[in-house]
Amino acid sequence: MGGPPTLPSSTLLAVNVLDASSLLSAFGALGIAVVLFAETGLLVGFFLPGDSLLFTAGLLCVPGAMSGPQLHLWQVIPAALVGALAGAQVGYVIGARGGRPLLQRSKRRSLQHGVERAEEILAKYGYGKAIVLARFIPVVRTVLNPLAGVLEVPVRTFTFWQVLGGTIWSVGVVMAGYGLGSTVPSIDTYLLPIIGLVVVVSVIPIALELLRARKAARAEGHDRQGGGDKR
Repeated sequence: MGGPPTLPSSTLLAVNVLDASSLLSAFGALGIAVVLFAETGLLVGFFLPGDSLLFTAGLLCVPGAMSGPQLHLWQVIPAALVGALAGAQVGYVIGARGGRPLLQRSKRRSLQHGVERAEEILAKYGYGKAIVLARFIPVVRTVLNPLAGVLEVPVRTFTFWQVLGGTIWSVGVVMAGYGLGSTVPSIDTYLLPIIGLVVVVSVIPIALELLRARKAARAEGHDRQGGGDKR
């Protein structure tokens, strides 16, 4: 009787979880669902390559566009949606049950900064915009879901906006990769620069927010000094 295919242990050991091509070569569409679930639902998955994974998966759906496993949109898109949407909902439940100590347990500075930024985004934009925008910001999309549970965002409100944001993000990035692979010949030659560009673009929001936060802190410091000098 034939069972599901299994990977040799040597293959599993050779998988680089930080490399989208390696993950897709080893696990295919199933890997997309697992990685996105971990990145959006479990705090330990904040380092996983969600953006580049979706983009590369879209490229691999174009026949002959690049070397690697041949994927199909009818496999990739459902896998991406299941991972992204189920992960966010589980993250919310974990936050609601675990409370703020769960978010404070990690000592990683990047994760703690993500919590701070997620709180600021929620306060600045409100539930709807914040939940949608967070999908496009690495680390923030990992911590905002449990944070929404901690802050007792109404479950119906959270579910509506996370489904909307998760759908736009996951399907949009996959289709961006598919569209580029369909229009640019020999896309395989430019894969590394393109993936690098995707990573840079995904980090830009964090860099801008860091710059804005520093400017705000400096302005606040100057205001305090100016106020202290007054008699």
